Amino acid sequence: MDAIAALRAGQPVLLPTDGVYGLCCVPDEAATRRLYELKGRAQRQPTALIAAGFDALSALLPELDVSLVLPGPFTCIVPNPAERFRWLTGERPDAIGVRLPELPPEAQRVVAAVGAVVATSANDPGDAPAAALDEVPERIRRGCGAEVDGGRLPGLPSTVVDLTGPTPFVLRQGAGIL
Repeated sequence: MDAIAALRAGQPVLLPTDGVYGLCCVPDEAATRRLYELKGRAQRQPTALIAAGFDALSALLPELDVSLVLPGPFTCIVPNPAERFRWLTGERPDAIGVRLPELPPEAQRVVAAVGAVVATSANDPGDAPAAALDEVPERIRRGCGAEVDGGRLPGLPSTVVDLTGPTPFVLRQGAGIL
């Protein structure tokens, strides 16, 4: 099954991002719960949305101030006043993580076809992120409906920046430099 068909069927897929391989699904609650179970991720942990572009992100979060979103290797934690996608926000329904990464062409095609995906790193919790498909744990690979091989990636996850307060705050330093 190809990645677009797998996503549309509610299955998780592996996609290369601008830093590491992501375990992805469409942004609906049932698919996200399956993704969390496959990863071994606690439901209280937030997970970001990766969108194909500003228009796709605005369609999902109409009240989003897109000037807060940094394209590239950044996960931006932004206000979520309508508390959309509560199954992604963990313990902070008033905030949500969003990304507009520079995806490899094949991954960009997949994300553009579905508009946006939920994405977390394709590794076991606490382990190093996967920079190549063969570094993704076999149990995660077996649980996916499809995978897109983008070759070896840089291996650095995104920088996570909380933009919900008056001063930006870096929660995790990664590939993006502020």
